[in-house]
Amino acid sequence: MALFDLSSPWVIYYRETCEMFKNDPEVHVVYKQDENKLCIYVDKADKAEAIAQLMPDKIEFGNVKVAIEVIPANGELKPLNVGDLNYVNVFETAFKGNPAFSFVRKIHGILSNSITYVVFQNKVVQYFNDDLGDVYGQCSTLYQDIANRIFKNLDGVFYSTDVEAVKKLTNSLADYCCSSSNVSACACWP
Repeated sequence: MALFDLSSPWVIYYRETCEMFKNDPEVHVVYKQDENKLCIYVDKADKAEAIAQLMPDKIEFGNVKVAIEVIPANGELKPLNVGDLNYVNVFETAFKGNPAFSFVRKIHGILSNSITYVVFQNKVVQYFNDDLGDVYGQCSTLYQDIANRIFKNLDGVFYSTDVEAVKKLTNSLADYCCSSSNVSACACWP
C-alpha cells in the first residue's frame, strides 16, 4: 500500500506564488512555516510597493491563516495612495523584468467603467504539486490561472493569456506549409 504525503493548501499557494515570480531576478519568495508567513523579498522599493498592492495581507484556508508580507530591500514599504491607484502602472511596475508578463491594457467601458486586462505569456507552467490533481504530482497551468488564485480580487481587473505570439507562430507555420516546396503539406492546414 502506497503512502501519500500531501501538501497543505497554503504550501500549494506558496508554490503558485513562487512560479509567478521565479524568473524575476528581483523577487524572491520564502515560506516561513514556523511563523505561518509568506515573505516576498523585492530588490526595488517601487516594485515592492506595486506587488504589495496586488497581494492580500493574509489568506485563510479554513482555520489556518497565512500572513503575506512584501519586504523591499530597503526594509521600508510605503503603501500607494489607493485613491490615485492606476492598475496599469501597478502591474507594469510589479512585473517589470518578469518574463511571465506580456502587457497590460486599460479599456474604457460603458458608463465610465473601465476594465484592465493583464496579459501573461502564452506558456504552460509546470511545477511539483502533490495534491492528487495529477498522477505524476505535477500542476500544469497558465500564468493567468495562477494570477487569479494568488492576487487580490481587484474590481475591473481580468487576467488573460497572450494570443498574439500564437498567431505569429501559426502564421509562420502556414507560410511554411503553403510555400511552393511544401504545397502538399498545405492540405492539412486549416
